[in-house]
Amino acid sequence: MTSPALLNAVKIVLVGTSHPGNIGGVARAMKNMGLSQLCLVAPRAQFPHPEADLRSSGATDLLEQAQIFERLEDAISDCTLVAGTSARSRNLPWPLINPNQLAGRLHEELRHQQHRVALVFGREDRGLSNEELHLCHLHVHIPCNPDFSSLNLAAAVQVLSYELRMACVGQTTDPEQPFGTEWDVPFADGKALELFFEHLEQTLIEIDFHNPDNPRQLMSRLRRLYLRARPDAMEINMLRGILTQTQKAARTPHGNN
Repeated sequence: MTSPALLNAVKIVLVGTSHPGNIGGVARAMKNMGLSQLCLVAPRAQFPHPEADLRSSGATDLLEQAQIFERLEDAISDCTLVAGTSARSRNLPWPLINPNQLAGRLHEELRHQQHRVALVFGREDRGLSNEELHLCHLHVHIPCNPDFSSLNLAAAVQVLSYELRMACVGQTTDPEQPFGTEWDVPFADGKALELFFEHLEQTLIEIDFHNPDNPRQLMSRLRRLYLRARPDAMEINMLRGILTQTQKAARTPHGNN
């Protein structure tokens, strides 16, 4: 697959967009940079909408093909790397990079693995919630002027998609593989990770390690740990096997085999 074609594996995900014109502006920015997959999560505005078509400046094919989901989890269920845009610091530190760093990382991963990548953008007025950001492996921050940091949604998409396009088009040689060879198993996708986190939480409750009535950020910190580690599909299966055996041991009365 050629470098520009790598962009076909990237989806732009808009969460709770309130202005249909912004959706059209995003479609225009995407088509400018060669991105084609647009996903909308619970848009607050009517969609399809004439204002979206008008602001797309001819990128109506992206609007017609846009997928609509009720939950962010469903939109990213097939993705192996998810980056969420964050305009402000959060209570729980999370891996944070700038658009140029993100583009370089995505390009290297897309070249050597059959990945599906999601770039997630939040609501115009308040961005992504903490819960939504906790579904992302990485957070990306666009370093704007601190005295005027309000960035239009389409402009934010344009910045990230431009950096990604430059990383994909500008690289012509294969760098040395960090492990000496390509990774042998696909990374776990969003659906597999969410099932693992559900299994992990249930197991921790059963062994009295986690109290859901007083969570103390335990599951958020564990999410950060495992998302930072980027487990592959086989590793997730092994971890879930360990959890299953832990549950069996916890349910077996002491003294019984």
